[in-house]
Amino acid sequence: MAVENGTWIMYGVDENDPYCIHTVEQLIEYIDEKGFLPLFKNEIPGFSVEERTVADGWWSDNPARDPWVWREIIARSGRVAYGKFFDKKAGFISKKWFPYFANYRRDGYDFDALWDDEKASMRQKKIMDLFENENTELYSFELKKQAGFGKGGEKNFEGTVTNLQMQTYLCLRDFRQRKNKAGESYGWPIAVYARPEQLWGYDHVTSAYHEEPEESGKRIVKYIMDQYPIATAAQIRKVIGVREV
Repeated sequence: MAVENGTWIMYGVDENDPYCIHTVEQLIEYIDEKGFLPLFKNEIPGFSVEERTVADGWWSDNPARDPWVWREIIARSGRVAYGKFFDKKAGFISKKWFPYFANYRRDGYDFDALWDDEKASMRQKKIMDLFENENTELYSFELKKQAGFGKGGEKNFEGTVTNLQMQTYLCLRDFRQRKNKAGESYGWPIAVYARPEQLWGYDHVTSAYHEEPEESGKRIVKYIMDQYPIATAAQIRKVIGVREV
């Protein structure tokens, strides 16, 4: 996705293209096959949902063909992790590959250990304290308020939450409308945050902790180089977020 002369441009494919993804189920299967996938076009050619879907399907609000709606369905399903995992932008990671991202991005630390070693900020701590229960889910506005962000409080809520997603401590679990006092839904769907452990359990998410974080990083890099041999080392470092290739 890009802006040209003030107009948003989507880099999709023709619906008759053999590589075109037509349904949300096909997209889930494709993510499972590829292992991980950004939502929008990036530095690595072909490495996005955008470049595998029909451009005019986006933002049509039609669940049958709109990838923007599919991301909500996928997040809700719990079959694939969704969040800002790629260069602080949105994308998906499969159940199989998430442990390697978690091991590498967390550098082998659970959040409590990260805090104890003074490698986490107080802003991050205030947010993660609200997720002590593995099954906690919070609307973004609830999380912001309860963690003390906003007028007269902490600054940079969005940046802090994005960094926690990049570190794989949080993911986007759903998008839900608010409910009024009568229990009726209203307004636009709002992001709901949770820990990835809520999707698949602590044991699975941390199952790659047995290997050195750098080994998990190398594993990710090797895999993406095999899948996208056109990608350069610099492109991989930027999109995937590895320190070196």
